[in-house]
Amino acid sequence: MNTEVRPNVDMLNWAIARAGYNLRDFTARFPKVQEWLSGAKHPTLKQLEDFSHRVHLPFGYLFLDQPPQEALAFPFFRTGSGQQQGVSLNVYDTILLIQKRQDWLVEYLADNEFPVLSFVGSAADETDPLVIVNSIRRTLNLEPVWANRMRSWADALDFLAAKLEGAGIQVVFNSVVENNNHRPIEVEECRGFVLVDSYAPFMFVNAADGKAAQMFTIAHELAHIWIGQSAGFDMQQLLPADDPLEKLCDQVAAELLVPADEFNRFWNQNPDINAMPRYFKVSPIVLARRALDLGKMSRAAFFQWYREYQEAVRTKKENTTGGGDFYLTQKKRLGLRYAALVDRAVKEKQLLYREAYQLTGLKGDTYQNFINKL
Repeated sequence: MNTEVRPNVDMLNWAIARAGYNLRDFTARFPKVQEWLSGAKHPTLKQLEDFSHRVHLPFGYLFLDQPPQEALAFPFFRTGSGQQQGVSLNVYDTILLIQKRQDWLVEYLADNEFPVLSFVGSAADETDPLVIVNSIRRTLNLEPVWANRMRSWADALDFLAAKLEGAGIQVVFNSVVENNNHRPIEVEECRGFVLVDSYAPFMFVNAADGKAAQMFTIAHELAHIWIGQSAGFDMQQLLPADDPLEKLCDQVAAELLVPADEFNRFWNQNPDINAMPRYFKVSPIVLARRALDLGKMSRAAFFQWYREYQEAVRTKKENTTGGGDFYLTQKKRLGLRYAALVDRAVKEKQLLYREAYQLTGLKGDTYQNFINKL
């Protein structure tokens, strides 16, 4: 005989709304839930467990008297406005996942006497973007036009990510919640976020975005690390939110990727955005943004150009995702340094295998095969 349970009905309503469902649509698909809400019937333990999985909520929450506070611990900036705290459940759960990984890594590094990263927060009082850019270049050993030596902007992205990992910055590329392909993270809502810490700063970059836009996200997040403030952002049209911090980080990103002096020199010789990508190894999107910043293009012309470019990208399906090598994807989703340190902790018997499985989202042979490929 199945045991019936009596969850808090208000929590059921909240859980459905929290997961982004319309109550009427949800109960139409799952009529039993309507009976639970009306009190006509009560769910069995198994039915309620299934419900909690469907709404992505810990089972025990359904018996609370009231919903827990789930506000973000840092601002999430929206283009065209100031900071906003509201994000979708998929973004929220991804932030919690990265925070969990960061909490473990910070404790591990501190316990094993790793040094703090001196560059984190080193530009907290700086307002000149060029000063911050020069500090980033020195720390990462980057030349002003460093990407010019790369074959493509995809290679430049990989090169920059490797530089950051080498400096102690964890870089995560993903477009879904952990490994759940049914829970996408929309680019329009979240291009990325950065969790700043002096031991283990973490960057999250939306892998569904174009490679060049990912490059700009990383450069923007680097500025946040140097300034010492965590944040998330959507950066629609690669434009910042109406906030002084975001505008400063935006200026740093632009100068780091496309130095003003070098852009002006090239523009004076050939004022054609489409002729520049091969030299700067960034996409026309970033170059159009730079033309806007430096007064070479009006805002109206930029927005028109941006719409046309995005439409061309969609037509050519340049940004389609899916498929590919599973283990290569996991390296991107976890970050090589983070995965290597988890493996090191296991081998040093500072971490149990079941804990490593939780920290990587991989289990058993899948976990071991992944580690063997690092």
